[in-house]
Amino acid sequence: MRPTAGPDERQGLVVMISGRGSNLLALAEACRSGRIPARIDAVICDRPGAAGLERAAELGLDRVLIDRQRHASRADFEDSLGAALDGLAPRYIILAGFMRVLSADFVDARPGRMINIHPSLLPRHRGLETHRRALEAGDREHGASVHFVTPALDGGPVISQARLDIRPGDTPDTLADRLLPLEHQLLVRTTALLMTRTVELRDGCIHVDNQALEHPLDLDLDLAESGQRRAGAV
Repeated sequence: MRPTAGPDERQGLVVMISGRGSNLLALAEACRSGRIPARIDAVICDRPGAAGLERAAELGLDRVLIDRQRHASRADFEDSLGAALDGLAPRYIILAGFMRVLSADFVDARPGRMINIHPSLLPRHRGLETHRRALEAGDREHGASVHFVTPALDGGPVISQARLDIRPGDTPDTLADRLLPLEHQLLVRTTALLMTRTVELRDGCIHVDNQALEHPLDLDLDLAESGQRRAGAV
């Protein structure tokens, strides 16, 4: 299986959101400027009135609203979501602040095609309120992770991470504010990597250009601005 194509081929992405869409904006700008050799075919949102839908409209992106509250069950919701994705046929599905837990059947039907950005240094602090939990745990550093989506909540193999030191006096809000720009950079550079290299998920392990990834790629040490992997990173 080779889930990425050559660097000269432009491929479609679908970005899934639930809220303000700040990571969506970063991805859209990177695609427009060519830093990510891809296009965003559509933005899927599960919440009517989400600010990210308005931002997508301003960018001229196609929008698909699949309102969870208008579906009788999670299965019905996922049927609608799956039909939309199947019609769009994206190379990658990027969960960029998508706040729904997807079923194992839904995820397993799209192996190695779904990535998520999570605001913690996984495997620490899966789930919600990660900034508060990092402070309460006495962590010295915090960060963000981009990982392949698997049925385990925030439990998929981690592709890349960005780190920052926790400062005396930090609050969940200050920590979130300082981390957000790093999240944007991490998601953009990791998506560029996926579109320009051969990145495979084999038996729960990530391989980059047929080399097993022994540890997550670091934003500053391993991922160049172009999204290319620096020599020796794997």
